[in-house]
Amino acid sequence: MDTATLLLIASLVFLAAGLVKGVIGLGMPTVAMGLLTLVMPPAAAANLLLMPTIITNLWQLMPLATFRPLLRRLAGLIVGLFVGATFNGLPSLGDTDRSAEAALGIILVVYGLWALVARRLPPPGRHEVWLSPIVGYLTGAITAATGIFVVPLVPYLQSLGLEKDRMVQAMGIAFCAATLALMAGLGTGGVLDASRIGSSLVYLVPAILGMWVGQHIRRRVSESTFKRGFFVALILLGLYMMRQA
Repeated sequence: MDTATLLLIASLVFLAAGLVKGVIGLGMPTVAMGLLTLVMPPAAAANLLLMPTIITNLWQLMPLATFRPLLRRLAGLIVGLFVGATFNGLPSLGDTDRSAEAALGIILVVYGLWALVARRLPPPGRHEVWLSPIVGYLTGAITAATGIFVVPLVPYLQSLGLEKDRMVQAMGIAFCAATLALMAGLGTGGVLDASRIGSSLVYLVPAILGMWVGQHIRRRVSESTFKRGFFVALILLGLYMMRQA
């Protein structure tokens, strides 16, 4: 595939991924990773989504007054993310036997099915202090193998009982940390590509444009209807990837 075609396809992918994030507040790396791996190796796709994912999540870290308490609360989770991404026995994104595509497909199907059922996990309560590092480790390991960090991270965050604004902030903190953990995992696996990371900055434009369009769509379309369509599409994409792998 020539450079111009790849640039066009990746730009459309990030436009679509940003649109999803604009409507439902998450899902950009999930959509980008799922679609990019249809046209490039998973390791290359993961390198491309690093900077757009980090930068588009930075706004969720504010305000600073509540950032520090949340960061302290999520510290165990974040440590677990980095440990899981760098020390695990799962196949890495750099493997050439298509195991990464199969694993990514499975994660998309599992996440889509869980989201459609939409059953919230029970609050961890006093168990949060030891459960957070375990959830972080599992998420980090899955992230290093697939480039996706929604399972079990998102269901766990939703179980913490945070009010809406703090939940958005907690997701921003966790997603930024998970993306940095993915970067560490790519480095450990020997597939971190600095040139591709640098070139990925160009995809910030379609990603931000997509988020802007998505925010306008959110005001006109039922969020629940959009979510159902989105998660059904994720399941179909996951099944297709599993079949191809």
